[in-house]
Amino acid sequence: MTPARDRCHAQTRKGARCRNPAGPDGLCATHRRQFAPDPDPVPDPALDPDAAPTRDPAVASFLDWAEEALEFLGRRVLGEYEVDEFGHDPDLVEHVLAPLLRPLYRHWWRVEARGLEHVPASGPALVVGNHAGTLPFDALMVALALLDEHPAHRSLRMLAADLAFNLPVVAPLARKSGNTLACAEDATRLLEAGELVGVWPEGYKGLGKPYRERYQLQRFGRGGFVEVALRTGAPIVPVAVVGSEEIYPMLANLRRLARLLGVPYFPVTPTFPALGPLGAIPLPSKWVIEFCPPIETADLGPEAVLDPMVLFDLTDQVRDTIQQTVHRNLLTRGGAFG
Repeated sequence: MTPARDRCHAQTRKGARCRNPAGPDGLCATHRRQFAPDPDPVPDPALDPDAAPTRDPAVASFLDWAEEALEFLGRRVLGEYEVDEFGHDPDLVEHVLAPLLRPLYRHWWRVEARGLEHVPASGPALVVGNHAGTLPFDALMVALALLDEHPAHRSLRMLAADLAFNLPVVAPLARKSGNTLACAEDATRLLEAGELVGVWPEGYKGLGKPYRERYQLQRFGRGGFVEVALRTGAPIVPVAVVGSEEIYPMLANLRRLARLLGVPYFPVTPTFPALGPLGAIPLPSKWVIEFCPPIETADLGPEAVLDPMVLFDLTDQVRDTIQQTVHRNLLTRGGAFG
């Protein structure tokens, strides 16, 4: 489903991979100019005191960013980008949406990603995680960890609830970032196409649970994600997230107001609604995201979906794996904001 795209083989000045599409020579336009032979090289001031000063690194970084931005805008204007049948726009994700989330990932929550080697470099897999934190930042951070830190830089196609596709602004961004409706049909099609699919079985029960129940996983439904894995033979990769519970500690839930607004819950946190819009700023907790060893399903065969005990056992195994990993990482993390 996600279009296969060759990315530039070069690195940025900070040592990160370049995210621009590559040309036939394996380089983007920016790095092609950078590595091209310079017919009139700039003299070294250390050897020639009268030489002109070299370009300031901050200015160079800004100019590189400006060139990359212009390339991105040029592709948008010319239509030189691809969107799949679900609306996923990888170019927009990598150049607009992911850069907006990286400061949260790297500096605000200081996310530590572990066990990335357990996520296959290619082919289908079902990533199943715990869900908490009032707003679904945990799902976004898991997706960013796979995009930025996994050796294959994989896109996570997340299954989202109906509400995400009914909200203005949020709905088109959800589609463009690779989300699709949380239903067996869409999940099956994505897995059969070799995609990495993310699912959060606790749903709103986990996302909107009170702070006093933090890090206690809620019920995993009826095991629908296990049925999808069995039908497609995709491995299940449990992922445990520690840190999301503290970003918006929910002290109370105004249920009547939530029903009036048509939302699953209306949270009261230490800062919201008391501080108004400022209460929407998440707290800077320390995060640990761990991908656990995959649970293989191919050997069981698609006919295993007819056995309720297989479904129950696999669902319970995934949930227990995540719960135990969460508890272990809570101990090693130390303070919530350390």
